[in-house]
Amino acid sequence: MKVISTKEAPQAIGPYSQAIEVNGLVYTSGQIGMDENGVMVASDIENQAHQVMKNLFYILEKAGCHFNDVIKCNIFLKDMDDFDKVNKIYAHYFASHKPARSTVEVSRLPKDALIEIDCIALTNTEVHF
Repeated sequence: MKVISTKEAPQAIGPYSQAIEVNGLVYTSGQIGMDENGVMVASDIENQAHQVMKNLFYILEKAGCHFNDVIKCNIFLKDMDDFDKVNKIYAHYFASHKPARSTVEVSRLPKDALIEIDCIALTNTEVHF
């Protein structure tokens, strides 16, 4: 098991890691719209969603992965009415690659964020099940 950590994304705000790599898989912790200094970037869904994707990019990059290596995402939204806006931003980052995904509305997120996303990605190493 390997802990993944980068200064390009916000540090964990609790007792957890930005990501863990085990058996050829990278499991990211949920990312919210905080910048690398731990400051929420904005109060609108679009800017928060872009920041979440940037955070995931930097964490995956540190693990030697890219969005094309992602096999599953979980999206947590404060308001399901933001679903279409988030889909457009999400599609920008994933382009033609479409990992499996779940999206749910939740009553509250850390730091009163509007969105949180986590993902699972394959590394370049052999996966053992």
